Amino acid sequence: MKQNPKINGSCATSRYEVLIKICTAMINYLLLAIIKLRSKAVRGLLEALLLRFKTKLIPRRIYYYIWIKKHEPKGRMLEFQRDYKFNINPKISIIVPTFNTPRKFLVEMIDSVLMQTYSNWELCIADGGSKESYVKNILEEYVKKDMRMKKILLGENRGIAGNSNAALSLATGDFIALLDHDDLLAPFALFEIVKQINEHPEADFLYSDEDKISEDGKNRSNPHFKPDWSPDTMLSYNYLCHLSVIRKSIVDEVQGFREGYDGSQDYDLFLRVFKIARKIVHVPKILYHWRTHQLSVAQSGQAKIYAIDSGKRAIMDYLSNCDYKASVSDGIVFGTYRVSYEIKGCPKVSIIIPSKDKTGILKACISSILDKTDYPNYQIIIVDNLSEEKDTYEYYRHLKDYCQISIIHYNKPFNYSAINNYAVSQIETDHLLFLNNDTEIINANWITSMLEHAQRREVGAVGAKLYYPNDTIQHAGVIVGLGGVAGHSHKHFSKDASGYFYRPHIIQNLSAVTGACMMMRSEIFAEVDGFDERYSHAFNDIDLCLKIRERGYLIIYTPYAELYHHESLTRGYEGAPEKLKRFQKEIKLFKEKWGHILERVDIYYNPNLTLNREDFSLKI
Repeated sequence: MKQNPKINGSCATSRYEVLIKICTAMINYLLLAIIKLRSKAVRGLLEALLLRFKTKLIPRRIYYYIWIKKHEPKGRMLEFQRDYKFNINPKISIIVPTFNTPRKFLVEMIDSVLMQTYSNWELCIADGGSKESYVKNILEEYVKKDMRMKKILLGENRGIAGNSNAALSLATGDFIALLDHDDLLAPFALFEIVKQINEHPEADFLYSDEDKISEDGKNRSNPHFKPDWSPDTMLSYNYLCHLSVIRKSIVDEVQGFREGYDGSQDYDLFLRVFKIARKIVHVPKILYHWRTHQLSVAQSGQAKIYAIDSGKRAIMDYLSNCDYKASVSDGIVFGTYRVSYEIKGCPKVSIIIPSKDKTGILKACISSILDKTDYPNYQIIIVDNLSEEKDTYEYYRHLKDYCQISIIHYNKPFNYSAINNYAVSQIETDHLLFLNNDTEIINANWITSMLEHAQRREVGAVGAKLYYPNDTIQHAGVIVGLGGVAGHSHKHFSKDASGYFYRPHIIQNLSAVTGACMMMRSEIFAEVDGFDERYSHAFNDIDLCLKIRERGYLIIYTPYAELYHHESLTRGYEGAPEKLKRFQKEIKLFKEKWGHILERVDIYYNPNLTLNREDFSLKI
């Protein structure tokens, strides 16, 4: 496989690099000047603005070309890999079903396997009765050249699953790797997989990051840098996709591919494997190039609409033995799914809302709950924190007419953690829903959409999708480490923007969600001893989620509970010197407590993505 000159050092790329170097030099000069400023606050603000400008100045496409050149091995490093001796040298059986594969794609696919720097592999190809004679001729030619090549020529097309099982019947390896007939492996793909097998001998399933490659093979784009194993994300779409490598004994145990799931046969196989796999390992490197052409799913999901129904059936099969009755429907974005769980009984949900004066804000919040919520068994606990305004107490008298609303008083200085802990100590309930008073409910089933997950025994907390009043995203989950401590995913993106591989629009696992709207079972809150009251204003919600994660529970973000959030309107501007000092103190506390988490990239993010922005930009 020839190297792509556009990616590996062409004049065009060199010109882009020169432009980037000039811009970067100018920005670095300005950063040096900023360092001399005495005001830390001003210095930090200007540094952030310059870094944001730098990222926006250079197109993502060019950033990716530079990323490839910087991070992917070539030349001597590839030779080093060829000579490297692993302690564990598993045979990898690469399974490829073919059917009327275009000549160019077929040859390039095979060549990409022959170029692997790890040599203990076999390529098992089953052709489903291709009408084009060159397919048979090419396969026979390659089989004669390399004994690691195996083929079986079927008299008829048995479909993707049937053809794949025929290829699987040729496999004698320790692991099975799946490769589509028109795609390419990076030359170091199997080396990186085997490296991880040596580091994790118990691994039963491994998957890598991937990108798209153009029909002519000259351009790479749209890299998908994936999170580590995320079970709920996997039920929203097959984010694992390529490259996937599975221990053969497990593939045999689940009896390979199932017919009737064409288009989602890999998805179905993965879900069945996950039920018995001991360890799932993510390799955060681009090891697979997904070809884009007119009939490829990589080009458009519309090319295989039938695959959506196959995916739904595969998910339902996977969920058939779970503790809760579940259903699967189309997700918000084409090609994604929504798994809905039936709520057992009608447990009580207590909505805890800390508040101080600013009656207009509280009224809007309470009215939206009363007017829109369709879940019947809830109560509202308003925790008043030293309100002083006459209008506030008049509004409280009005609320006494509502049997589902209670007002309790916390008569100490503001401390978000202490206020909520106090409220929880005053009530008995099944589920806690912490809610900021500067929020407004959008959809009627917001409680149901959170409760269906919060009731699950493996789930510790559930967060919602929050918007600013201008319909841009305020919260679509939290990435730990973003901005140095934690930040909101897709902040300021348009409400309907696709985001990074549709993540704002799918149910997924994350390390944390915002306490502005967060639900959990009361027993979970008690198990982790509630909020840490040392965090009076910031990071209390992130700390709580990390304590929950430490106990082995999952954190869920759902886009099906939607609210507006007029962020921090109650507490006002945080730029005063004493507030900045308090903020820095809480940052220090968080870093001391969770330094072992911050020293590695959030498992639901990716080490190849930046921690300086909320938009999933590449880290260069």
